[in-house]
Amino acid sequence: MAQSDVQQKPLSDQEVKLFNKWWAAANYLAVGQIYLLANPLLREPLKLEHTKPRLLGHWGTTPGLSFIYLHLNRIIKKRDKDILYITGPGHGAPGILAACYLEGTYTEYFPDITEDEEGLFKFFKQFSFPGGIPSHAAASTPGSIHEGGELGYSLSHAYGAVFDNPDLICACVIGDGEAETGPLATAWHSNKFLDPKTDGAVLPILHLNGYKIANPTVLARIPKEELTDLLKGYGYNPIYVEGHEYDIMHQKMATALDEAFDQIEAIQKNARVNNDTTRPVWPVIVLRSPKGWTGPKEIDGLKTEDYWRAHQVPFGELSNPEHLKDLELWLKSYKPEELFDENGSVKQELKDLAPTGNKRMSAIPYGNGGLLKRPLRLPDFRKYAVNISSPGKDFNEATKVLGNYLRDVMKMNEATRNFRVLAPDENNSNRLGAVLEVTNRAWNAKTFDYDDHLAVDGRVMEVLSEHTCQGWLEGYLLTGRHGFMSCYEAFIHIVDSMVNQHAKWLKHCKELPWRRPIASLNYLLTSHVWRQDHNGFSHQDPGFIDHIVNKKADVSRVYLPPDANTLLCVADHCLRSWDRINVIVAGKQPQQQWLDMKSAIKHCSQGIGIWEWASNDKGQDPDVVLACAGDVPTLETMAAVKLLRELLPDLKVRVINVVDLMVLQSHDQHPHGMEDFDFDMLFTADKPVIFVYHGYPALIHRLIYKRKNNRNFHVHGFREEGTTTTPFDMAVENNLDRYHIVENVINRVPTIGNQSAYIVQYLRDKLIEHKAYIHEHGEDMPEIRNWTW
Repeated sequence: MAQSDVQQKPLSDQEVKLFNKWWAAANYLAVGQIYLLANPLLREPLKLEHTKPRLLGHWGTTPGLSFIYLHLNRIIKKRDKDILYITGPGHGAPGILAACYLEGTYTEYFPDITEDEEGLFKFFKQFSFPGGIPSHAAASTPGSIHEGGELGYSLSHAYGAVFDNPDLICACVIGDGEAETGPLATAWHSNKFLDPKTDGAVLPILHLNGYKIANPTVLARIPKEELTDLLKGYGYNPIYVEGHEYDIMHQKMATALDEAFDQIEAIQKNARVNNDTTRPVWPVIVLRSPKGWTGPKEIDGLKTEDYWRAHQVPFGELSNPEHLKDLELWLKSYKPEELFDENGSVKQELKDLAPTGNKRMSAIPYGNGGLLKRPLRLPDFRKYAVNISSPGKDFNEATKVLGNYLRDVMKMNEATRNFRVLAPDENNSNRLGAVLEVTNRAWNAKTFDYDDHLAVDGRVMEVLSEHTCQGWLEGYLLTGRHGFMSCYEAFIHIVDSMVNQHAKWLKHCKELPWRRPIASLNYLLTSHVWRQDHNGFSHQDPGFIDHIVNKKADVSRVYLPPDANTLLCVADHCLRSWDRINVIVAGKQPQQQWLDMKSAIKHCSQGIGIWEWASNDKGQDPDVVLACAGDVPTLETMAAVKLLRELLPDLKVRVINVVDLMVLQSHDQHPHGMEDFDFDMLFTADKPVIFVYHGYPALIHRLIYKRKNNRNFHVHGFREEGTTTTPFDMAVENNLDRYHIVENVINRVPTIGNQSAYIVQYLRDKLIEHKAYIHEHGEDMPEIRNWTW
């Protein structure tokens, strides 16, 4: 443990004076954003009409964030470092925005916010104001890759940013409220996956200001020795900066950062010069400062600074004349007349404390990853094609085939090191093990000689935390690289809210011309709902698709390839895309293969199509349309079609397969959606449509609700029924099997007439026979197991 020594004085008296003035300017700008609507420099007495009618924002964490920002600027200038600043307490945005304004970047990105009194007026007004900007460090905040709207992901984002970025240091401020979250607690372990030779470094800064919204925080209240043991147990060397006196705290912080960067430089030199990549003990700074530092000590006789009352807006009732007067005194305590010149511009001596150009944290290219993004080199996916002797005759494992393709993607981009594959402990289970032929799993902890594919410089990332994998991948993409994440379908829900935040970030970025596109967030969901032979009901949930479809149409994509060749087509397309969230759902078990590569390319290019070889309605109207989306739904649909040919040979059946789920929406709702004419041409305007779907049936009805024939759609899907059982019985439990499909056709096609009684009896007998067989033998009947088209 290190304690920054007050006796050390790395800053001269003049530097301390300037630091206090810069910090006062940042705090003034922060308070002004929260409160002021006019009179930005208080050049006339403050009146109620100068303040905002709705006071929104967070003050408590803000002065600490700008304090850290100031001292990191000193390090950048002194040591010529590239530092990306991530703030877990994203609601401290007033301080970050103030820093951006002080170093001129904000005006460069938003020329209307000029560096004068008029610009200050606009800068203040826009904050948390209709037509303005959010109160978090959003995409509109220069240099930000982390909004912090939902707490818990700052540290995993930081590590994701520095993987394969050896020259980057990410200073990650962790709020002590955020430190109570599960994702953050796990993210501390990211240091076991960092290669000091080829990766950058993360400097965590645990900011303990003591309180959340209305409660104390755990890490602020445990004994210092216990906190030290905790951080050491995570593998870090804590350096403490504690106090509240401004001059002394500046000296302490400067000392602590010098010590931390000395340690980082020594670690990296040892790894890069001496080739020693043994996991080091990285520094972490613990900054203990008052909540609402520099703000009002008391309001109405109640403790405010260094207490939870400073968390959001200290003065909430400005119609109270005393509060308005106290706000004016607070603002004037920063002496704005000493910080801004007659025009309202920040004085040059304060501007000079910032680095210049792209060294500014608000202008660093890593904070706008699209500037750094380079296209992946991709192999020709057609070379990995599965040979098809005849539709439905051959078997293969789709995701295993995809693994061979991803192996070569990894190989072709090894020199640029801009592609990683991630999974929460499931890479091989998901049949993507071929990538380990090119690289190992990243691992920088103890190893044994019998361990499998573990190495410090590995580029397959596995940790049993969906949150951490997601955070790593987002940080990696947001700083200009590419990635691919696989996960069991049921447990991708763990990151629902993280995906939600990323989708909103992408939407916001599209509204900012200076934000460049980043590589898409690509998911493979496998070990899916229909093949949980031993895991059972707990592993059965296809609802992530519904979650993604709720996002903006220009962001969300869902693909349900029925076999290996279509999976290859889809994966190649997704890796070439940008600013998307692509969800691919595909099983990992050996299954029937349907389309040769030429057919698969045509099919995936349209996202939907008639399988002519499976249909018998060509040249006339069908009696029924059988549609399917997903690999098991496709299998059961094809089996139902074969049964219908045997039982009702005169019935005209059209078979449609859907790969791109979003084609079902109207074109005015989604860019991939079909025009009404094309939809009606495929599904007809008045015939019954039996749609066999991978997920929850309600989603299909929602997607096609505007279509002319929507009332004739009857959807088979997951009905929240499941158990540990055979693959076919899982379909039976949810009425998604071939027998229930055929019975539904009989119920919906009026022309079948009196033939139906014996057929329905036969179908129900088969279901009884099936149940008896699996209960006796523990596997599906041979006619099910060995079925082919």
